[in-house]
Amino acid sequence: MAHVDHVLIVDDDRDIRELVGNYLTKNGLRTTVVADGRQMRAFLAASQVDLIVLDIMLPGDDGLQLCRELRVGKHKATPVLMLTARSDETDRIVGLEMGADDYLPKPFAARELLARINAVLRRTRMLPPNLTVSEAGRLLAFGNWRLDTTARHLLDPADTVVALSGAEYRLLRVFLDHPQRVLSRDQLLNLTQGREADVFDRSIDLLVSRLRQRLLDDARAPAYIKTVRNEGYVFTYPVTLLEAQA
Repeated sequence: MAHVDHVLIVDDDRDIRELVGNYLTKNGLRTTVVADGRQMRAFLAASQVDLIVLDIMLPGDDGLQLCRELRVGKHKATPVLMLTARSDETDRIVGLEMGADDYLPKPFAARELLARINAVLRRTRMLPPNLTVSEAGRLLAFGNWRLDTTARHLLDPADTVVALSGAEYRLLRVFLDHPQRVLSRDQLLNLTQGREADVFDRSIDLLVSRLRQRLLDDARAPAYIKTVRNEGYVFTYPVTLLEAQA
């Protein structure tokens, strides 16, 4: 039986829950709706979902707190699409910093939400364009770091696993596939998120900042990801393909 993607909608507005839930269901998705963080935790404790639509403005723990919690728990790999207030760019920026995979400002059209959900699910399940992975898997090494492309995790110099969000993994894969080549923000956004940037889109800058933190890379004097003024970013370190892992 074909897999039907399961989307969890977390929003305290009953009308939005019903509207979105019904629309997504009619368009081939399985949906569950809850009103707050308490209900979200209870549901996730017993069930798995493929994506979470998470409103920022919630009673009790808000969406930002819940997103941060998700990113350090057993659902850290589950993609999160945040619903934000159109007028508040700060919420969108902080949401991306907390590990959200995408955001959609309110008010929104249900059709656009469906398109964003499908795009995030596609990105989660496939590698960026121009990237291939052998069936046996491989390790990409740079400095004392290694990226396991089968397990999709980063290994630090002490061989400790460093957890990466889906967006962080995709960005690192793009950099490692194109070392020592300047990539514009538009190119990075298209490769990692499958969409073009708008004038105020800072998601790539935030994602680079998060990835630098994972790599313990000092933004003031980075060893791995350097900013090229008015152009974009370049991964400066040589990348080596190690032997396939058993």
